[in-house]
Amino acid sequence: MTIQGASPDLYNEDLAPAKVRNWGPFSIFNVWTSDVHSLWGYYLAASLFLFCGGFVNFIIAIGIGSLIIYVLMNMVGYAGVKTGVPYPVLARASFGIWGANIPALVRAIVACFWYGAQTAAASGAIVALLIRSQWFADFNQNTHFLGHTGLEVICFAVIWALQLLIIQKGMETVRRFQDWAGPAVWVMMLILAIYLCVKSGTFAFTSDIPMDVLLDKTKDAGVPGTPGSWTSLFAVAAIWVTYFSALYLNFCDFARYAPDKASLRKGNIWGLPVNLILFSLVAGVTTIAAFDVYGEVLLHPDQISAKFDSWFLAALAALTFAVATLGINVVANFVSPAFDFSNVFPRQIDFKKGGYIAALIALVLYPFAPWEGSAASFVNIIGATMGPIFGVMMVDYYLIRKGEVDVEALYREDGEFRFQGGWHVNAFVAAGIGAIFSSVLPNFTNWLPSWWGVYGWFFGVAIAGAIYYVLRTMALGARARMAKA
Repeated sequence: MTIQGASPDLYNEDLAPAKVRNWGPFSIFNVWTSDVHSLWGYYLAASLFLFCGGFVNFIIAIGIGSLIIYVLMNMVGYAGVKTGVPYPVLARASFGIWGANIPALVRAIVACFWYGAQTAAASGAIVALLIRSQWFADFNQNTHFLGHTGLEVICFAVIWALQLLIIQKGMETVRRFQDWAGPAVWVMMLILAIYLCVKSGTFAFTSDIPMDVLLDKTKDAGVPGTPGSWTSLFAVAAIWVTYFSALYLNFCDFARYAPDKASLRKGNIWGLPVNLILFSLVAGVTTIAAFDVYGEVLLHPDQISAKFDSWFLAALAALTFAVATLGINVVANFVSPAFDFSNVFPRQIDFKKGGYIAALIALVLYPFAPWEGSAASFVNIIGATMGPIFGVMMVDYYLIRKGEVDVEALYREDGEFRFQGGWHVNAFVAAGIGAIFSSVLPNFTNWLPSWWGVYGWFFGVAIAGAIYYVLRTMALGARARMAKA
């Protein structure tokens, strides 16, 4: 689509509707293999396994969560296929042509946090491999700066720099990279699981991890109930759904390159419920086998590979997980802020510059490492900030506009989406109230029940979406009455 009369403050080639749509089901599938098959994805899956107290419970909780994820991703994905626009441009329909910069920056900042977390995880895998050598082990133990060991800082910097090379040629390079990076980790995950099962002498779907060990490992995670209880299972499903909260917003950044909805659905069905359940199954089997072999709960795959007798197998595991983690950073934490920062200053910032800005912010965050600690808590705090935005956008697109958006008006300063001087007050009121209940009250006060934070993303979506629907319906009704008068 060629946009006539587009404002240069709202338009550049990267923000324009997609012209080439060659992301078929396999590429969409690999968006998810790249997004999930990472050290952080494994760490979260293994952590959630402990809350379930058993394998059957784990698959049920993850399965329910994965089906919810599939439905939600199709919702935002269909909008991407139909309009062909990236997330920050689609946000203009609900937040206004200038107001959309706020949800764009929120998503970009979250991506910077995740970029740092994933880069740290990938570099940690390399550190775990290198310290098998005594020289590197001594260097790692005796050298410290920026709040980390010297070896950790060097590996982080190297991994950080390597990722910049991937975005040099834009989204087509991203597609090609993810098409092999995602499947690569599947091979390594299976090798890891088979190796441990052979070493333990059994292939177990039942966990013999003692309850006292489970209680000790999960006591500070902020998840209600004891491992295996219904409250824990619901919490696991909720955390799994929340883990994808960032991509609910910007999945249209990828879906807009799909040729049709059928391709999107096919890629999503294999990449989400099928892939997620199988990935979690392997993570559960590996966690059980690792406990049987080493007598301790190991949640990080680099911790497991570091114990391998074979240096070659350990190196293969470390490098594969590092590459896979690069994949998720490119998919989830490069593409989104690249478009988001470009949306704020389209004249000055293109796709590449936006990605560089995100990488630089992640580098600045590294000494503070805000991502360290409980995986469940980190996911919930980060995810809850984006629930209200998603609620407003989906209510606007499906309930208010019935899936019909004037795409050309998204790029015009004097069009339908100008609202109040380029800002849609109703959207910000709704999102602001939703954020109070999803993020502010559960994280900074004790006014709400302790379990509230686990479901913060859901409360944010529901409260913001409901308020927006009421306010928008009232505004449209008032406008209709004035038109008749």
